[in-house]
Amino acid sequence: MTADSGVQLGQIPNLPRNREGPYFDEPWQLTAFGIVVTLYRKGLFTWPEWVRYLSAEIALGNTFDVEDVNGIYYRQWLAALEKIVIDKNLSTSAELVERKEQWRFADEHRGFGQPLVLGGADHHHDHDDHTHDH
Repeated sequence: MTADSGVQLGQIPNLPRNREGPYFDEPWQLTAFGIVVTLYRKGLFTWPEWVRYLSAEIALGNTFDVEDVNGIYYRQWLAALEKIVIDKNLSTSAELVERKEQWRFADEHRGFGQPLVLGGADHHHDHDDHTHDH
């Protein structure tokens, strides 16, 4: 992050970092991080607001039944992101559930090494291998 981006990494509580900056164990963690930065840069919330939401989520101590530190941290990050998005009326809970389904479906149906592509809520496939509501 550049100094002129307005993103102050030092304010983010418990951010996993190394000498180069934040680090991520899995691609979804980088994506979650990028979504927050993008929404902030679009002016949809202030950086101190984001830090408050994330801090509150961390304080709850929910580990999401995950053992690795980065996994826990970025699940807390996602929980804070969902809360701020709903509180700011950027999305509804129902829309978030549908978007999660789209991400899950895209991830399950992509080939190894292929990019994740969201096909929308109207994906077509048989439901013999799994079930979900649309």
